[in-house]
Formats: sequence, structure tokens, C-alpha cells
Amino acid sequence: MNHPEIHLKKHEDKRLRKGHVWVFSNEIDTQRSPLEQFTAGQLVNVTGQDGKALGTAYINPNTLICARLLSRKSNLKCGSNFFKARLTTALLLRETLFDKPFYRLVFGESDGLPGLVIDRFGDILAVQITTAGMEAHKEFLLTALIELLAPTTIVFKNDNSQRELEGLDTTSVVAYGELPEQVVIEENQARFNIDIMNGQKTGWFFDHRNSRKQLAAIAGNKRVLDLFSYTGAWGIPAAINGATEVICVDSSEGALTIAKSNAQLNNVSDRMQFVRSDVFEFLKQARLNNEHYDIIVLDPPALVKRRKDFKQGYEAYRRLNDLALQVLAPNGILVSASCSYHLTAENLHELLRSTARHIDRHMVFFNQSGQGPDHPVHPGVPESAYLKTFFCSVSTSL
Repeated sequence: MNHPEIHLKKHEDKRLRKGHVWVFSNEIDTQRSPLEQFTAGQLVNVTGQDGKALGTAYINPNTLICARLLSRKSNLKCGSNFFKARLTTALLLRETLFDKPFYRLVFGESDGLPGLVIDRFGDILAVQITTAGMEAHKEFLLTALIELLAPTTIVFKNDNSQRELEGLDTTSVVAYGELPEQVVIEENQARFNIDIMNGQKTGWFFDHRNSRKQLAAIAGNKRVLDLFSYTGAWGIPAAINGATEVICVDSSEGALTIAKSNAQLNNVSDRMQFVRSDVFEFLKQARLNNEHYDIIVLDPPALVKRRKDFKQGYEAYRRLNDLALQVLAPNGILVSASCSYHLTAENLHELLRSTARHIDRHMVFFNQSGQGPDHPVHPGVPESAYLKTFFCSVSTSL
């Protein structure tokens, strides 16, 4: 049976033809395809104003991103075999890249599964479904995951704001098996306890794995300040690799409790401190106390979540980097990152340049990186490239 059709307005097919997969509600010809006739999560065929088929999508008539393409073919059947095929392709790439099963298995649009993120923690899968379309087909997804990967546990991690926008329940559930009291993962020769049910996102951030590895390699005999440290993903590898002291600063007592357990797990507790504080206030106090650090890691949460927040968010990034540079030791290293899509690499580059000049520092970039390879970038979906990191060597002005 054919899916119902949505028709795009004239010229509104250009982005899709270039490779993107999103359709916005104002791009749909609502005279020919009234949105009220569709239900959230329903499969539809997308056609251009000229009547040419553009593919199969799922739709949510109540959201700004109204439809997301699943295939360039019309009348796609979205059952367990569909999910098994897409998951197999994603798995092949990850198994080529990694020798242990700790990675992001599915990264939304980049893996042909918009609205879906899956992190693999050994035999445990943490699944984030953020759209009504993916939610409507989650039983097929669950079947495919069990048949393909034979996990012991599958958690649907539902506590995110995007689900609220899509009109979905935000209660996280163990959908398959039982979740053990302790979940331990491995990354860059370090081991970490994670809290899937109560932690941020899926309980872990794999995206910075390459940058954290580089930081660890240069941390020997250095005093390291890890800001927005969460559960110690940057700081603990630095300590393992010979940092003389690592100070982890975060506002979450729960995150720091896990970070302390991770320090114990890796036998580096004697070289680590954990400070619960607002990062801005910590840096201001460190400046007043004339504290200096050889390496500072500045990896804040997204401070520009929407385009309209850009000005305020940009200023927050600027202030953070300004304060960090003022407590960086001579010839120190600043690792400055942003996961805000709307703050581009060019924006962060300019922010660092202008901030260094403002406080009369000589700064050079010796590395620039982004998300790890388990977060592949879709060339037609610029939103899939969100993470940017600059490694900066900073000295007194020349």
C-alpha cells in the first residue's frame, strides 16, 4: 500500500536534492497536503512541486522540522528488516574503527536513522529516540537490536527536551533485560563508571575521545585544570599519563561523586581534587588567589542552543576563555571546546584570537579537532558536524 503524500512548495526541494533530510513545516504546500490530515510518526512520500518523488519520510505535523527522510525511495517499509540493514551498516563502520564495543553505534541522520542515537557500552545499549517518527517504530528497532547484537540490556533514555517538543513521554525505561548496579566502560586505556539512568544524555560522551587522548599524551608532569569536568573523562586520563595534579571542577555533586569513583577505579585518587563550584566563580577566585595551571581544559555544555541565543552564548564563551587565560601558566596550554552547533569553528577561532589579544597573550593553535569517528558527519547535513576543539599554546606577548 502506498504512503500518503506531502507536496513541497516551489523551490523548497533544493535542500533535499543537495542531500539534506529535513523538511520544515513552512516548506509544505498545505493547500495540496493539509498537515491536519497526518498523525505524528506516520510514514509519507515526499514530492516536489513538479510532482517528482523525493523519498519516504516520517512526519510530525506539530513540529517545525515537520518531516525527516528515511530513504530516497518512495513507499519504504519501515520494519525490523529496515532497522537491521541500517544497523548492520553502522556496526560495520564501528567495528572497523574500534577493537572494543564502546562507541556511539548510531548517530542519527549520519547513519540513516534520523531521530535516533544509540551508545554501546559493551553488552548494554543506551537508546535515545527524539522524534515521534522513530518512536512509532521503536518495537521494530528493539527487535532488530536484539537479533543483531544480542545485548543483555537495552535502556530507552527518554529524559530530553526534544521529546517534549515532539509530544513524547520523558520517562526513561529499561526496555530489555536488567540494568546492573554498576556499568563500567573503557576509553583510551582508562575505565569509567557511568550512570545511564541519571546521567546526562546517555550517561557518557564519546564524542571527545580523540581530543582526550591527545590531552593525556601531553599531560605528563603538568598541573591540569579540568573545567565542566562531569565524571572525569578529560582529567582521569591526564592523571593516568603522569599529570602531577588534576583539579576537576563541576557544579554537579552527583557527577563529581562518580568522578571520584573513577579516580579510585584507575588508581589516581592521590593526584586528583574535586571541586563543586560554578566555573565562572571558580576562575574568578583562582585569579584572586594568583593560581596558575599548566593545562586548562574548557569543555562547557552547549551555551548557544538556538540561533537566537547566539549573542548571549558567544559572550559567555568569551568570558570563560578570558578568565581561563588569566590563570593559565606562562607557556601553558588551553584546550577550548564548544559543542554548540550555532557557534562555528570560525566563531571560536575568532573568539580565541580576540581574547588573547585583549589580555596581551601570544597564542598559536597546534591542533584543531572535532567529534570522534563514531560521530560521522553527513556531508548533506551540516548540523551533524557540531563539535570543535582548539589546542592552544599560550605565552607572553612577543
